[in-house]
Amino acid sequence: MKPFDYETVLSRLGNNGVRTILLNRPEQLNAMNRALISDVVRAFDDANADSETRVIVFSGEGRAFCAGDDRNEHQHPDSEAEAREFVELIQAATRAIVFGSKPVVGAINGWAVGGGFEWAINCDFPIWAESAKAFFPEVSLNLFVTGGVTSLLPAMVGINKAREMLFLGERYDADALLEMGVAWRVVSDERLMEVAIETAARIGELPATSVQAMKRILNRTAAFDLETALRLETDATVAGFMDPETTTRLKDF
Repeated sequence: MKPFDYETVLSRLGNNGVRTILLNRPEQLNAMNRALISDVVRAFDDANADSETRVIVFSGEGRAFCAGDDRNEHQHPDSEAEAREFVELIQAATRAIVFGSKPVVGAINGWAVGGGFEWAINCDFPIWAESAKAFFPEVSLNLFVTGGVTSLLPAMVGINKAREMLFLGERYDADALLEMGVAWRVVSDERLMEVAIETAARIGELPATSVQAMKRILNRTAAFDLETALRLETDATVAGFMDPETTTRLKDF
């Protein structure tokens, strides 16, 4: 299949079956707006359906992987139905990353904040640049996390550390995330994409049937009831969006 083109995402297939999907709003630090989230869903759905794509490398153009919600574009939703439709779109991106058939190697550069941190956690092999940092600001903004992290994160770091990360919004560097098990590897900034593509190529050389089965089964069983987590997260995030206090906190953040 030909390279796919999207408004805010670059998707290119290499000769070795490694497809690179890059968030492409560098001037906004790849912050999440509706267009970006929609393009991530489409890019991963298309890549997972593409017979020539064996492995995906997921990264961000410019100085950040993803700086979370684009607060410059946040508007209080007119109705709960509108809020729910938007949050379901966010969760659709996680489903495409986590439940898609192709393994995903994350190349996490710069900041990964909120939803961007969630997408990093959604990757099967998250490789972090030495200078990368991450945190969850959602609770302080009267919001809630998405991306299945209420299930995935405790499975990675334990319930007590997950509480610290989600309630208190502490900021973590790449080495701390490696020690906790959130990062799979940490490499120099200069070698990030090189190592990510090498890792993806190594996975791509393995038999596709067993690789895709391993991804499917691990991601369905390793975390506790991920689909339930996604549904409950959606309800909690919609409630946050509908509270006028949230808009005020986002503008002041």
